Amino acid sequence: MSMLKRQTLPAMEAVSATDWNALVGDDYPFLRHEFLHALEASGSVGPATGWVPRHQTLWQGELLVGVMPLYHKHHSFGEYVFDWAWADAWERAGGSYYPKALTAIPYTPAPGPRLALAPGIDPRAAREVLADAWEVGNLSSWHLLFAEEDEVAGWQAARPELLARHGVQFQWRDRGYGDFTGFLAAMNSKRRKAIRRERRIVADQGLTLHRLEGEAIDAAALEHFYRCYEITYLERGRHGYLNLEFFRRLRASLPKALLLVQARLDGKPVAAALCLQGTRTLYGRYWGSEVVADCLHFEACYYQGIEHCLERGLTAFDPGTQGEHKLTRGFEPRLLTSLHHIADPRLRDAVARFCAEERTQVRAYCRAAEQALPFRT
Repeated sequence: MSMLKRQTLPAMEAVSATDWNALVGDDYPFLRHEFLHALEASGSVGPATGWVPRHQTLWQGELLVGVMPLYHKHHSFGEYVFDWAWADAWERAGGSYYPKALTAIPYTPAPGPRLALAPGIDPRAAREVLADAWEVGNLSSWHLLFAEEDEVAGWQAARPELLARHGVQFQWRDRGYGDFTGFLAAMNSKRRKAIRRERRIVADQGLTLHRLEGEAIDAAALEHFYRCYEITYLERGRHGYLNLEFFRRLRASLPKALLLVQARLDGKPVAAALCLQGTRTLYGRYWGSEVVADCLHFEACYYQGIEHCLERGLTAFDPGTQGEHKLTRGFEPRLLTSLHHIADPRLRDAVARFCAEERTQVRAYCRAAEQALPFRT
């Protein structure tokens, strides 16, 4: 078998979608060529936004055998594993934290694969070759965010010097509930009644919920969703990371992965949540509303997603980052690990101490969160 050769791509369009997707598969939509290309082609990702594509590919002769997204970053926006304090400390000490290298899905804190390899390719050998991508040039660091647990373990085995940092998300798992009634039946009486009450409040306000998939999401529905999405960010005084062109490209190139939950009042759409779905998992990502309505966010972003999973046989629902309020609605805490290569030993030592202290706190928080779940013993 010939040796692995690494090649850096300046854009997704530099590689065939067929060849890239043959390695990635259908389980995780965010690593698909269509998703990453839509980010770049729409201008949501690129030098102008501080995300410079430097995607890593592995080759055996003319055959593509490995792919991993990678970006040179000139800031830390849109990552959701925050290292602003590290950057500030290093800059004040006279160092240069940016540019840094980042392996993640832009603006998408959804755990999943980051490295895809062809059958028969040794993962450890692949990682050794890929490590050259951030050990050359003027990069301060490399960061692996929201990778799957086995991938994190593989990197740690190959590169023990990588620093581990913990975080927590809340995700739903199908524990054999059968349907939404069965899901509620697994909860204690207090929470079961509370969820039923929240759903009843939404209905009593005259709101109806509708789930649209694939081709059923027409241009008008998508444009309405985008107005709602922008409202969410404008309330915080800025525009969203993603533009309408990105969502249009996604609808055109990856329609089967889309689920749009639309709330209507008197037959008119007034709120929307756009999810992506793989073969096993639903990912809730983007939300907004033109109206102020009690409990509508819980219904559109949580309960509709759980119902969809139970009806379609999806076993997991990742509703997005943050939010302890998800606990009482049946979303279980999940411990996540990010990995960090820090080039300068002085900064590395400081970050290592920070991560060690933080890991202890995060693990304790995760254990406490598990005790707050509303399920019957």
